[in-house]
Amino acid sequence: MGADLPDYYFRVRDNGAAVFRVDTENRQRRIELDQIAVVNIRNGEIKPQGDTRLTDEDLAAIKDWMTERLALLAQRDVDDILRTVDHLNLTAQWVQSKATEDQLEAVTDTLLLAMHDLRNVLVRKKADRLLKGRRGE
Repeated sequence: MGADLPDYYFRVRDNGAAVFRVDTENRQRRIELDQIAVVNIRNGEIKPQGDTRLTDEDLAAIKDWMTERLALLAQRDVDDILRTVDHLNLTAQWVQSKATEDQLEAVTDTLLLAMHDLRNVLVRKKADRLLKGRRGE
């Protein structure tokens, strides 16, 4: 069983993780998790836990996890936005086919303001990208 377990376990928390070294080489043959660090992925900070001195191997594993975690979170952000597009399409269908006058009255202004704000931001960002492309930046 010990050969199948990773050397490190990362307990995800807001903005990072608590990092544990996985120990299966003990007399009781139990799985022990020894916390060795706390990681903040927003600022890249790695804080050793207690008197722990992190080895080069520890730091490499933590940095690899941080890189993978940031990529996963970025991927999830895009996926969430694509789900939002689906929800907008479903909302349009609901407005067209099912919504009552009272329901429309309850949501129209809020939706229009949110969509107006989103459109303004998207148009501004698109213009910025086009200008950068023309300047060759």
